Amino acid sequence: MAAKLSGGGGDRFNVEQNSEINVTPFVDVMLVLLIIFMVAAPLASVTVEVNLPPAVAKQSDAPPKPVYISIQQSGKVYIGDFETSVDTMGQDLAKNIGRRDPTKERIYIRADEKTRYGAFMEVMNTLQDNGFYSVALIGREDN
Repeated sequence: MAAKLSGGGGDRFNVEQNSEINVTPFVDVMLVLLIIFMVAAPLASVTVEVNLPPAVAKQSDAPPKPVYISIQQSGKVYIGDFETSVDTMGQDLAKNIGRRDPTKERIYIRADEKTRYGAFMEVMNTLQDNGFYSVALIGREDN
């Protein structure tokens, strides 16, 4: 708030308040921003003409088959439809993915809602020990 200190006589200890907004600093800032944007806008656009080729990627002949690990309530572990154990899961997964890189392979885990947390963590630790770091968890979708 601004104060009116001079003019009109009156008591020297009585200061009237000026409630009008001073917009001069606001206008100054807006003009500076306008100039900055006017200078920067032509620099942001590309003026070189290029005839771009179409970006249609060729479909792969055989996309990689997703790998699903299922954990039942009893603790039994399955890779796809075949039963495995936590001890042999690394070798079974390596056979399942073939020559593909395990660090780039995504493994999908399905577990019963009443599965022990310890059994789930054993599977997760075994996956990490064998180089499978990309893991996705599958849940039921309720609409």
